[in-house]
Amino acid sequence: MSYPPDLLPEDRDYTEDRVAARVKGTVIALLVSAVVVYGLILGGRQAGDWVSGLERFGAEEEVVEVQPGRTVRLEIPVGSTARGIAGILVDNGVIRSASAFESVVRSRDAGSLLKAGRYELVTGTELEEIVDILVAGPTIETFRLTIVEGRRVGEVVADIARQSEFSETELVDTLLEGDIRSAYLPGDVEGLPAWEGLLFPATYEFFTDATAEEILQRLADETERRIDRLDWTSVRLRGYSVYEGLVIASIVEAEAGIDEDRPLIASVIYNRLGESYPLEIDATVLYAMGERGIGLTFDDLEFDSPYNTYRVAGLPPTPIGTPGSRSLEAAADPADSEYWYYVLVSEEGAHGFFPQSDYDGFLEAKRQAQEQGIGV
Repeated sequence: MSYPPDLLPEDRDYTEDRVAARVKGTVIALLVSAVVVYGLILGGRQAGDWVSGLERFGAEEEVVEVQPGRTVRLEIPVGSTARGIAGILVDNGVIRSASAFESVVRSRDAGSLLKAGRYELVTGTELEEIVDILVAGPTIETFRLTIVEGRRVGEVVADIARQSEFSETELVDTLLEGDIRSAYLPGDVEGLPAWEGLLFPATYEFFTDATAEEILQRLADETERRIDRLDWTSVRLRGYSVYEGLVIASIVEAEAGIDEDRPLIASVIYNRLGESYPLEIDATVLYAMGERGIGLTFDDLEFDSPYNTYRVAGLPPTPIGTPGSRSLEAAADPADSEYWYYVLVSEEGAHGFFPQSDYDGFLEAKRQAQEQGIGV
């Protein structure tokens, strides 16, 4: 920097100091301004984050209108958290605010005390009282109903009647009135046989005041769910419908004694169907005759029925019982085999399997089984 030559040294020093101070002040001012601007930006961003957080909190908080005085029945699943329970209460219109319920639970340190089960609650009840009810435990009694695999539809109805307050007549009427729905109900079969295989065998829990319709619909829904979760591509590629796969699963259920045999029995069925050869399966004849657990005679094999697979090629018109999950899986995904025959070879229910070329081996195994009294 240059100065006028007539300035005294002291004047020059003073001017340099003043200029330096001015430059320093400018730099400081710029820095301060930058800090202020940055602070405003950062503060604005933080404020925005805070507002967004409020918005997110508001979005998560579901507040519903509650119509007081309604009785609502609901179930709290095992393992539910306080937040999960709050969601169930809101979804059922029992309380307005999930967060308010959680706040009461926290204030009482009751999170681990809330009990799973079935409850009957009144909408609009004070949160403190609802917490008291959930800590005390379920308010509705339930009963269990068990249907075992392989039962025929008439037997399923009898089992339900035995384990509930409904008569067999009431249950059959409910099935036939048309209010029970199933995607797999055949349109060309009339009466109770149309429901064969469509009421899934399992153990269920119901409210003690469950209606016959509710019970039967749940069994039908469970069958749909079990069928729909499987991949039936291989069955369709063979030219069969999913319903026909269900028929095959029911035959597997009737014939198999151990799980390992199920895919192999399914393969025998598909192999025979593929060659348009009669299935010749005893269980279908027994179903036609309304019998169980008896040995068939030669006269029985001539029994006149579309279910008699000794006389009629192809599949029976409906399932012959209620297949369980393992039989459904076997029908949907059979073993890859060349087996054509099978025969019971042990008291535990295991079968021996033979290809079409080894009919003599099959006959010999059958003879030995008869000598040992297996399956007779």
